Amino acid sequence: MGTQLIAAGLAPGDCGMLWCVEKPDAVEAVHRRYRDAGCDLITTNSFGGCTTNLERHSLTGHADELNRAAAQAARRAVGDNAWVLADIGPFGGFLEPLGEMTAAELFKLFVQQAAALKAGGADAALIETMTDPGEAAVAVKAAKQAADWPVIATYAFDRGDGTNYRTMMGTTIEVAMKEAIAAGADVVGANCGTAMNLEDYARLAEQMVRAAGKTPVIIQPNAGAPQNVGGKDIYPATPAEMAALVPTLLNAGVRIIGGCCGTSPDHLRAMGETLRKQS
Repeated sequence: MGTQLIAAGLAPGDCGMLWCVEKPDAVEAVHRRYRDAGCDLITTNSFGGCTTNLERHSLTGHADELNRAAAQAARRAVGDNAWVLADIGPFGGFLEPLGEMTAAELFKLFVQQAAALKAGGADAALIETMTDPGEAAVAVKAAKQAADWPVIATYAFDRGDGTNYRTMMGTTIEVAMKEAIAAGADVVGANCGTAMNLEDYARLAEQMVRAAGKTPVIIQPNAGAPQNVGGKDIYPATPAEMAALVPTLLNAGVRIIGGCCGTSPDHLRAMGETLRKQS
């Protein structure tokens, strides 16, 4: 969503969620392009919708309005032809004892965000880009408290030595999956990652499926490891290269496949076509 909005004119550093009320047609157009590409799950433009993130843009008092508008924009764009996932990202800080935020305080903030997204018409919650299993657990429990809907929880992993994947907080795959499942997540997995190429996501998928046990796994890889060209992050993987990863992910046992940073509608279209051929 971020790269698509920047391509549509959003200035880097500006609040992309504000477009849900100021330029809803632009946000809906992004959703519609992904739906037209064959995506069954559409993610709301609400990644930074926790009040702690909105505070940076002096929008703390607009959390309910913006999150509800984000879900409404996605629903208008896809109608009943796709599932709308309520996107809930990290709150932007650290829980105690590393930070000042308590689990109880954060729980209330995530309940507020999830409830607003549900009120806007979202079908399920997507807790994503988590690095701290404690924060992920709080977010999952809050989403479950806010509504009776499926909850997906995904982490962002660092490449490390190419075999030993951990989150920024040093959390292993096993611990990350265990904590999210124990909190009540219906689906677990990974999205995004630092310096992760497509081969890394393939290896990550195998380890994650083993760690998740009977819980379904979702993988949303970036379009390769970003390269900074002229001050801009460029994601090098082509649609064909992303599509070639799909059979590997399926064979590893992954049950939901998508894309994160840099994945355009063309990437997802090619991945979807390959997936349907494998079914």
